[in-house]
Amino acid sequence: MRDFPTLKLLDRFEKIFQHFGVDYKVMRRILQVKLLMDRRRVPTIFMQNANKKKGYEKKDRNHYLHSLWIYVFFSLFMIPFIIMGESYIFQMSLVYGLVTFMVMTSMISDFSSVLLDIRDRNILFTKPIDRKTINAAKMFHILCYLSLLTLAISGIPLLVGLLRHGIVFFLVSVVNIILLDLFIVVLTALFYMFILKFFDGEKLKDIINYVQIGFSLAIMIGYQFLTRSFELVDLTMSLEPAWWQLFIFPMWYGAIVELAVNGSFNSFYLLLAALGIMVPLLSFWLYIRSVPSFEKNLQKLSYHGKASEKKRTKFSEHLIKVICPADEERVFYRFAGIMLRNERDFKLKVYPSLGFSIVMPFIFLLNINGINGEGMADLSSSKSYLNMYFSLIIVPQVVMMLRYSGKYKGAWIYKAAPINELKSIFSGTMKAFLVKLYLPVYLLLSMVFIYLFGMRILPDVILMFINACLFAVVCFLLLKKSIPFSESFDTYSQGNGGILLGLILFVGVFAGLHYLSTLFVFGVYIYLLLAAAVLFLLWKHAFRLSWRNVGG
Repeated sequence: MRDFPTLKLLDRFEKIFQHFGVDYKVMRRILQVKLLMDRRRVPTIFMQNANKKKGYEKKDRNHYLHSLWIYVFFSLFMIPFIIMGESYIFQMSLVYGLVTFMVMTSMISDFSSVLLDIRDRNILFTKPIDRKTINAAKMFHILCYLSLLTLAISGIPLLVGLLRHGIVFFLVSVVNIILLDLFIVVLTALFYMFILKFFDGEKLKDIINYVQIGFSLAIMIGYQFLTRSFELVDLTMSLEPAWWQLFIFPMWYGAIVELAVNGSFNSFYLLLAALGIMVPLLSFWLYIRSVPSFEKNLQKLSYHGKASEKKRTKFSEHLIKVICPADEERVFYRFAGIMLRNERDFKLKVYPSLGFSIVMPFIFLLNINGINGEGMADLSSSKSYLNMYFSLIIVPQVVMMLRYSGKYKGAWIYKAAPINELKSIFSGTMKAFLVKLYLPVYLLLSMVFIYLFGMRILPDVILMFINACLFAVVCFLLLKKSIPFSESFDTYSQGNGGILLGLILFVGVFAGLHYLSTLFVFGVYIYLLLAAAVLFLLWKHAFRLSWRNVGG
């Protein structure tokens, strides 16, 4: 079996493990197997198994290591914040916020499966192996990859900081990164532990899915609070202390740097620094004490109960008939709706972007208008409601993801079923996405924006939804054609990023035309009628495809 450099480095600490009662030889062998199995796992950020011409050569390739370049690239954006000046509480809080965002995003997408892995319990717990040894192997399995991830994210910025600010800045930053990583891992584990304690079965798996989505949104919203904690006064950033800033943990570590390098001792900075040191250590102690209970509750994930089924009402049946007049299209509308609701892999990859589509319009609204006393007064008469177009940026990603599924092997049913034409498959699926996923998000946005801007924007709101439907059809026409839910997520190629970026530019076209229409009397109503007519014609012809035109 292959021996890894990580294990050879770990061998130097064998006596320390033995001192804490860990059977190092057994732990090393468990780690060796886990690391070997990980070579078969493709990280979410680097799923590109589509090209298998050199499959034999790539069989022993560590995909995770080869995915780290993308984090190295993103880390370059932190360098300006490090070299910009010496207001460490401001600039380093932003840097640690970016580190938190990237590490926690990776934790959610790639390491949640490790934290919630029940194979250890099913396989190893039945063997004469001490629980402490198994838990130590699990912890260091996560630590191995988290260390590589953190090095990729913060390595170059920290070296730049060493050259710019000196050795004290570098050493303090390294300690802060270690404490931040520890807190992120433990925070994620404690959240899962709390959920596992109160739920079980299929409901538990759904809730974990939503918690992972909630984490993604919380990171993005929290970063906005972080940036708004500081104000520009006389070309320097100043911090006005507030109680809610104590919960923004990147600021804890910005305060530590401020204290250590600038010597800016005040009670608020000392409190933030104390939280940055004590909370991760206390959280880790609490996690260690709770590990046996956590492992016991993990067994709930092995329960495969029947998922709850929604009862159809007469109103919903009538609504479906209005949305999908044809019987065959109605069948695929219902089928796609079930897949969108129950496919966990799909929800984990798509639902966070739906959440972002709710948050993004408000973020840009706040950044542009700065809603306060005076800004709120001018808001109702402005055209800032066009920020709702930012909700459209997720449409191309979701349209592209509609062809992927964790149950893709069941796609044979499409050819086995007596389907008259493919149009009903694509049309029904697209309507399911727009009605069941996008429309609820858009209705929520619409209610808030109508409250802020008044009923005068109701025609604009209707026009924007028509443009969203039109944009979805355009995305379908320009993206690769494939039968819905017929491809594995492992075939998703990171190279699609350029295509998605190009499609997002169309959002600017729709928003620009909408803005121009507001400059003319009845311009919005004319644009609305034209957009509805184009949507009707385009929808009628866009989905007329044959089996020769599609993959899957």
